[in-house]
Amino acid sequence: MSSLPQTSNRAAIWFILATILLDAVGIGIVFPIMPDLMLRVGAANTADGAFWGGILMASYAAMQFLFAPIIGGVSDSLGRRPVLLLALVALTIDYIVMALATTFWWLLVGRILAGIAGATYITATAYLADISKPAERAANFGLIGATFGIGFVMGPAIGGFVASFHLTAPFWLAAAFAGLNVVLGVFVLPESLAPEKRRTFRRRDLNPFGSILDAFKLPGLGLPLVLIFVFEFANMVYPTLWAFWTREVFGWSTALIGLTLAAYGIAVAFTQGVIMRMLIPRLGEFRTLIFSVVCGIVALLVFGVTASAYVMFAVILIAALADMAPPTMTAMMANMVAEDRQGLLQGVIASLGSVAAVIAPMVMTWIFQGFAAEDAAIYLPGAPFLFSGVLVLLIFPFFLRLRR
Repeated sequence: MSSLPQTSNRAAIWFILATILLDAVGIGIVFPIMPDLMLRVGAANTADGAFWGGILMASYAAMQFLFAPIIGGVSDSLGRRPVLLLALVALTIDYIVMALATTFWWLLVGRILAGIAGATYITATAYLADISKPAERAANFGLIGATFGIGFVMGPAIGGFVASFHLTAPFWLAAAFAGLNVVLGVFVLPESLAPEKRRTFRRRDLNPFGSILDAFKLPGLGLPLVLIFVFEFANMVYPTLWAFWTREVFGWSTALIGLTLAAYGIAVAFTQGVIMRMLIPRLGEFRTLIFSVVCGIVALLVFGVTASAYVMFAVILIAALADMAPPTMTAMMANMVAEDRQGLLQGVIASLGSVAAVIAPMVMTWIFQGFAAEDAAIYLPGAPFLFSGVLVLLIFPFFLRLRR
């Protein structure tokens, strides 16, 4: 543990939380403005824009997946401070590129840069571990989760509101915040990793697939890991297509799209922070999991066929209940492995989520493009939601096998 002075310690924690907040806001700020952004760079219509928007989302997730182990290894070798500050500089440049971009390819460059820089959440977590006493680490890690949740709610709300003044305004605002955080970090962020505690960068740090293969070799984890991957893949339909689907079906403005995304984020936070804590002691982990998976199937199928805004608002609450499934499955798997394998398990679950975030946008937007185009043989903009609902329905019998 680092022996930073108490005042420096406190300032460093606030800086780390500000960095996590910016990462989360940067993810969410793009969601509500994506349809208009795609039209700005040449998309012919909403369906066409959704396809190219899916490529942007997939590229962001792919960079996070590929560079997370590399950046983690570099921070172990060179120290946390330079990695964090350089990442914030990269984020500042990314937001400026996104604001100035008038072609899709410049947007792609910006998202790739953001994905690489956004992988520093691992370094931020490691920094907190460095400066925290063992008894304080769980509470400080909880602050990271809460901060990310707040940022994920703020991002769509800020993006939708500020874009009502100008489409590029959210990017300029985010660039200003990231730049200010760089300046703040120069003055308040000391190095947390002493030179004698650093390690040599290893060749294995370049391989993001190694830990996944290691985890699948652990007894009993194969099925739940596959199930959580498929469920996360299906649930990616929400961040990937919500803006395009609501624009196509309801003709919503950017501001309203951002507000509904923020409302969904609040509902998920309430579900996981309050309802989940009430259900598990009463129903147990397995029944809570089955209930949440059923909610997920119902929500996806209804979204797939509805054209009523009232029905959609009602079903948002059911969809939020489905988000209890991943953390419940994570807890069940954590109880299946030894203490010295917990880090491996959590890293693998995060990596599988990243893989789902790479593949799903490509698949979901391709389906949406085929069914929402003006010349589509069957006009059904909700087809990606139906696809996801059927996918989870098909694997539902395997969830029942987890009772054992």
